[in-house]
Amino acid sequence: MNRSSEPRNDIDWASLGFQFTPVRSHIRYTWKNGEWSKGTLCNEHTITMSVAATCLHYGQAAFEGLKAFRCKDGRICVFRPDENCKRMNRTVHQLLGPEIPEEMFLDAIRTVVRDNIDYVPPYGSGGSLYIRPLYIGTGSQIGVAPADQYDFLILVMPVGAYYKDGLHGVPALIIEEYDRAAPLGMGQFKVAGNYGASLMPAKKAKLRGFPIPLFLDPKEHKYIDEFGTSNFLAISRDGTKYITSDSASILPSVTNKSLMQVAEDIGLTVEKRAIEVGELADFSEVDACGTAVVITPISSITYGDTVFQYANECGKVSKKLYDRLTGIQKGEVEDTHNWLFEV
Repeated sequence: MNRSSEPRNDIDWASLGFQFTPVRSHIRYTWKNGEWSKGTLCNEHTITMSVAATCLHYGQAAFEGLKAFRCKDGRICVFRPDENCKRMNRTVHQLLGPEIPEEMFLDAIRTVVRDNIDYVPPYGSGGSLYIRPLYIGTGSQIGVAPADQYDFLILVMPVGAYYKDGLHGVPALIIEEYDRAAPLGMGQFKVAGNYGASLMPAKKAKLRGFPIPLFLDPKEHKYIDEFGTSNFLAISRDGTKYITSDSASILPSVTNKSLMQVAEDIGLTVEKRAIEVGELADFSEVDACGTAVVITPISSITYGDTVFQYANECGKVSKKLYDRLTGIQKGEVEDTHNWLFEV
């Protein structure tokens, strides 16, 4: 069925937040007997599976997050889906599940976005179509072992600008009594369990007035790892260096990877390395970065009795990085690295 490519007129695009909104369809594939089925567009927003499914008992569940944008020239493009496919397959390999062919992954995104194309927010609204690939073990297995059946789904939903009144700094708290991941565990993979581990420390940080928790490395507790749901980045005092954490327990962020390239494009030196806590005093700007917001400025970081202060607004260098990356996503800045996948 042909869909109008124009945005729907029954949605208040300016009021959209970042939450699940039912749309027309999601797409689903099933792996069984050694092969993937053909993708099926499903109009129900539920899943039926065995009570003994491995995703429920043994954590065989992985997901990704990316976005489609309505660009300035009218195109609808997805930002770097090939990178999300690679990262999902790294996770799937660790979970002992069958990998997803990149061609299938990209075709699934193209198909489900096209079927819900009128849910892509208008250009200039600050919104996007959020895309959530989900991979779960659905085969029955009571012993601790990988499943014999898997479902791969992609759901989409329109979301608004995360910060509707601009990029304002938020305070962060270094969490000392919890680790997000084990030193040689699953921290570098986007499995559902990693986010379950972050819920309690995030709640405790918020109860103390800090919207964002920051974790230290789980082995020595002396290096900066990452924020609860985002990578850590900082700008040096002289504004010439982009510095981000390097750790075996950090999830590699597609947004951070893209920002590092943008930083090099504008002449910054990029350092991906271990960052000692004391270095927080040496930075002029600190940000959390991820798909949902691209950059969240950090106004302060509290570590015990020590408070490291930064600006309450997005810093000069961070704003330049943010504007350039979001400009590429929306077709306002030339896509010199071929990051946009047109649907």
